[in-house]
Amino acid sequence: MTTLAVKIKTPKIYNLNINDETLTVEIDDGRTISLPLSWYPRLHYSSVAERENWRLIGNGSGIHWSDIDEDISLEGILAGNPSGESQKSLKRWLSQKNNITY
Repeated sequence: MTTLAVKIKTPKIYNLNINDETLTVEIDDGRTISLPLSWYPRLHYSSVAERENWRLIGNGSGIHWSDIDEDISLEGILAGNPSGESQKSLKRWLSQKNNITY
């Protein structure tokens, strides 16, 4: 009996672009995926400078924005999952960011 072993290559992010409406992720397998920025409220409410201060984590398996304490995984992007942050957490973050009490 012959067994066929298939080697599965895990895709990795190698670049991304952000504008006021879209997060676009470039993956090393040739795909480019664009997602609405509204799916990620911390990115949506952040400044251009905060959005541009990102780094790849986990050898390209995710993205981290230190200024806004946001992490997005490639697994979540590929699954089409928006941010899972609660409204309570987002309001607390916005109040700290803007020095406002809700």
